[in-house]
Amino acid sequence: MDSDTFVYTTYIRTTPEELWQALTDPELTRRYWGVAFETTWTPGASMVWDEGGRRTVDADQVVLEAVPGRRLSYTWHTFTPAWAAAVRLEQEVYERLARERRSRVTFVIEPSGDTVKLTVTHGHLEPDGIIKGLIGEGWPALISSLKSLLETGEELPEPPR
Repeated sequence: MDSDTFVYTTYIRTTPEELWQALTDPELTRRYWGVAFETTWTPGASMVWDEGGRRTVDADQVVLEAVPGRRLSYTWHTFTPAWAAAVRLEQEVYERLARERRSRVTFVIEPSGDTVKLTVTHGHLEPDGIIKGLIGEGWPALISSLKSLLETGEELPEPPR
């Protein structure tokens, strides 16, 4: 694994179509992630991140690739002062985070018998950056909640902060 890339793979008892829906439908993403995406899910389309009514808009937040049921890729969100305050990030940490290059995430969906193999690759990270540390904890928790939602109908409770 490259030092600027985080990769996480899991298997989910679902279909590629249901997993695609869970990755793109605002009602579902809001349940397991707390984020709803406003976008057309077409390459080049802008993405607005809505986290509990706090909207993050930036021209560089875009869909890179969207092949329903197979592959989804987009640039990572913009870090704003409002976001940092909402997640209780210290000012110094926020300033370092805001200086890091924009990263991107890719979801690869592959049928695997009665399950679907989901590989999440988050790349273009600063090797010693803050984002890499945050997503190293964040993606496993988020994907576990997604898996639970698809397999049981209930997302995992949000861990205490």
